[in-house]
Amino acid sequence: MRLRKFTMRDGVCAAIAMLALSAAPTVATAQTAATGKVTIDATPAHAVNTFSPLYALGSTVDRVPSNMTDIFFAPDQLAQIQSAGWGQISYRQNTELFIQDWHWNPKGMWSDPTDRGRGYFVGDAMPTSEPIRHSYGYALPHRGFTRNGGTEDDGYSRLNDGDTKSYWKSNPYLTSAYTGEADTLHPQWIVIDLEAKKTVNTIKIDWAEPYARVYQVQYWVGTGDAMDEQASGDWKTFPGAEFRAAKGGDVTLRLADTPVKLRYVRVLMTESSNTCDTHGSADKRNCVGYAINEVYLGATDASGKFTDYVRHTKGQDQTYTLCSSVDPWHQASDLLTAPNQMWSGDQPGFDLFYTSGITRGMPAIIPIALVYGVPEDSANQIAYIEKRGYPIARVEMGEEADGQYMVPEDYASLYIQWATALHRVDPKLQLGGPAFQGVTEDIKTWRDASGNDSWFGRFLNYLKAHGRMSDFTFMSFEHYPYDGCETPWANIYQEPQLIMHIMDVWRADGLPPGTPLFDTETNAHGGEASVEVFGALWLADSFGGFLTAGGQGTYYYHDLPYSPAHPNCKNSWGTYHMFMLDKDFKIRQKVSQYFAAEVLTKEWAQPVDQPHTLFRAAADIKDGDGHTLVTAYPLKRPDGQWAVLLVNKDYGHAHSVKIAFRDEASGADRSFTGDVARITFGKEQYTWHPARKEGYADPDGPAARSTVQASPSGVYELPAASITVLRGNLAAAHAAN
Repeated sequence: MRLRKFTMRDGVCAAIAMLALSAAPTVATAQTAATGKVTIDATPAHAVNTFSPLYALGSTVDRVPSNMTDIFFAPDQLAQIQSAGWGQISYRQNTELFIQDWHWNPKGMWSDPTDRGRGYFVGDAMPTSEPIRHSYGYALPHRGFTRNGGTEDDGYSRLNDGDTKSYWKSNPYLTSAYTGEADTLHPQWIVIDLEAKKTVNTIKIDWAEPYARVYQVQYWVGTGDAMDEQASGDWKTFPGAEFRAAKGGDVTLRLADTPVKLRYVRVLMTESSNTCDTHGSADKRNCVGYAINEVYLGATDASGKFTDYVRHTKGQDQTYTLCSSVDPWHQASDLLTAPNQMWSGDQPGFDLFYTSGITRGMPAIIPIALVYGVPEDSANQIAYIEKRGYPIARVEMGEEADGQYMVPEDYASLYIQWATALHRVDPKLQLGGPAFQGVTEDIKTWRDASGNDSWFGRFLNYLKAHGRMSDFTFMSFEHYPYDGCETPWANIYQEPQLIMHIMDVWRADGLPPGTPLFDTETNAHGGEASVEVFGALWLADSFGGFLTAGGQGTYYYHDLPYSPAHPNCKNSWGTYHMFMLDKDFKIRQKVSQYFAAEVLTKEWAQPVDQPHTLFRAAADIKDGDGHTLVTAYPLKRPDGQWAVLLVNKDYGHAHSVKIAFRDEASGADRSFTGDVARITFGKEQYTWHPARKEGYADPDGPAARSTVQASPSGVYELPAASITVLRGNLAAAHAAN
């Protein structure tokens, strides 16, 4: 489940976000505009993609509240889910969004030899007669984030919780003991966000063990947000705030004689004392990295009085702090199992996942926990799945590392360590990532010494420099294109350009040619709009655009019929699903994206594991503002028929369009002949009535299906706000005019 805070980094341009149009504008009557033209480049050599729909048109399974798992996986509910026609499944790993360790197997071994209920947990690789139906996340007691992309109300930072016995600690796997590199190449950091500019000249740090022997205290100089617009500025070290041979302890540091007006402060750590934390010396992971009990930031006046600007409390009222990484050490008491809560919910167990039928018997894309895990645990996870005989298509390495503010070199180092461990289990595993969160522009990170601020580019450079590009066999990302709680109808015009653009960005960042691209999780976001007819049109346009851009597989979020109101969208109930539920969490009604899925998987594509060939089309239908109103995706199916998916994004007008198939090689135009199947779903078939949990659709589909005789002129009508598939055979070629 994607419950991310909205940031400039995630959104489309401010002008679009500011539009006052609603997601379903009121139009009194639909009128038919002048006839337009859709020209299809049917030249065989110009095909843009070849794919099997069972692998290219997929869906996802994610964490759900623990009291709903057995209901959602009941055979009668799964039958309704499967009827949408999706193919391969991408299993989503949600615990990293909540800064938790994932016990994919509840049975396993704790590392602490003195207490078998704490330490670093490794799940048992050996299957037993008892299947794994449920798996859970464990909160990390050494976290340094106040909040993160997963939630805004679960957990808190130990850097400023008011308890000097609790502490933040960095990830031991980012130290030289595990990276094999100098710690200066993987500096760790904390950031304090005062949320508004204040005059600062003093920081107090109560160091825990291990402490930093070498560190700098810096402030942000830039025009934008230090965390979400990282290319908009740089960190500047306070005068005299470079510390070497530091001794730890509780220190007060005067940062500047003249106070500096600032919002963000960073403590950058490059050499550890390598002393052991409170968990003892038996495990070397306890004795590397950096740890801080509590941090204070403010101003000292002429009399020596210190004013602390940091709020110290357990919970979301504390001053916002962030960190480079978190130690995955935890204990059994950190288990989160509150019912009906996503943050304490159930990552469905792998035995349930593979045997329930939801995978359709196909190999699945499987994640491993990398950002807050240990490599031995991930290796055992793969070993367990393979010992059970469950098929794995690909392994996604971690979840949204960019959303956890990891620098690319840190993620890349973990990637290599985990790849080594996984390939010891199975050298043939296909590994990839980084499962970027749903951005629409290049992900920028703080500039390195050479000025490079491309996150993905630097990640690839690290793998190349270490001779490990062979471990990176696919690139994955998520696509959530719209920011904010309201999704104006005008946003629909942004697809498919948004999905095509971001794929071009990844290639420009240095993705090697031929590397498969997967959109492993996607939906429109935007509050209620996903269950309105908007959601159906967006889905068709985005999936068609992704495949036109050469993508190999795109995965609808998500199969299981659960989606709460977004925490930032209190007036909405409706993102991310194909069904509405009754009070017992059972399916009571299909919503718009279910019908769009059927059109894609059963009418446009032939539901078989055979090659389909996709071509490019151009339409000349625009409104007065230059928006493209009709997009088209022509598909040559293995049964010999052509199926053209047409999206009319004009809410108020139907459009008559001439469909022309042009083969440049022969100089011939062709059109449909004989019987043409016509399948349409839009606002004539579906209207959403919002009422939060009680929201409903009336009318509620299905798509209108009919057979028409091919028009001699090649002209067909597209209803207002609709997706339409025209499917049939082509007439013999005739000379082009």
